Amino acid sequence: MRTIQPAKVVFTAVMGAIGILFMLPFLWMISASLKPELEVFTYPIQWIPKTWHAAQNYRQVWAGDYPFALYYWNSIKVTVLTTAISVTVSSMAAYGFSKVRFKGREALFLLVLVTFMVPSQAILVPQFLLYRWLGLFNNHAGLILLNCFSVIGTFLLRQFFLSIHNDYIESARIDGAGHFRIFTGIAVPLVRPALATYAILRFIWTWNDYQNPLIFLRSEELFTLQLGIRKFADMNGEFYSLIMAAAVSAIIPLLVIFVIGQKNVIEGISMGGVKG
Repeated sequence: MRTIQPAKVVFTAVMGAIGILFMLPFLWMISASLKPELEVFTYPIQWIPKTWHAAQNYRQVWAGDYPFALYYWNSIKVTVLTTAISVTVSSMAAYGFSKVRFKGREALFLLVLVTFMVPSQAILVPQFLLYRWLGLFNNHAGLILLNCFSVIGTFLLRQFFLSIHNDYIESARIDGAGHFRIFTGIAVPLVRPALATYAILRFIWTWNDYQNPLIFLRSEELFTLQLGIRKFADMNGEFYSLIMAAAVSAIIPLLVIFVIGQKNVIEGISMGGVKG
């Protein structure tokens, strides 16, 4: 019979209470999106609405005066393409910096890390001028290109590629495999949880990005969801039930992605913890 350890019980209870505390704003947001405006700020808080107003609120968001569905589609397109390209580019760079021997590899990797120390706001003006000169201003291609390479993604994945024993690489080389074959057939399958972890992080970062769309997009038909919600909130700032309905709609893809990929995230963290 297993003995109950009081310390673990207390720790679990405390962590559970903290988890519930962190969930309360999210639960309030959902509750507010289901209420009529007059009941949003009633005290004490009515977590279950007395009067359900969900259909009207969400209909106003999705079928109102603003093309919310278009903003949603723009965000999905930009986020999915950015995530796919960024994971591909970062994983290839990480493999090169970890398993391909060439002169100056460590110095070049250090230079890549140094660029991470430069705040993104410090290079906004040069980026803006360059993209306008290249004809990439005010289109989704330019917005996607902005986030195709990630220093933190390269660094993160490089640490996992380093955990792959060189014996696998050498055996494949003896069999005549080149770097592309080794990368796709051996390295990538071994670090799949890490790739999934970075893909989820990249998806969340891009989906929530407000600064880049604000700077590099001008046409309303190109607006992403973050810009659309900002415009929606400016016009409906006094209607918190509608704003919460828009916010709930915006967060659904993030929840779906995390629920689907949480197993891989846990495996990725476990791989990092036992590396070497």
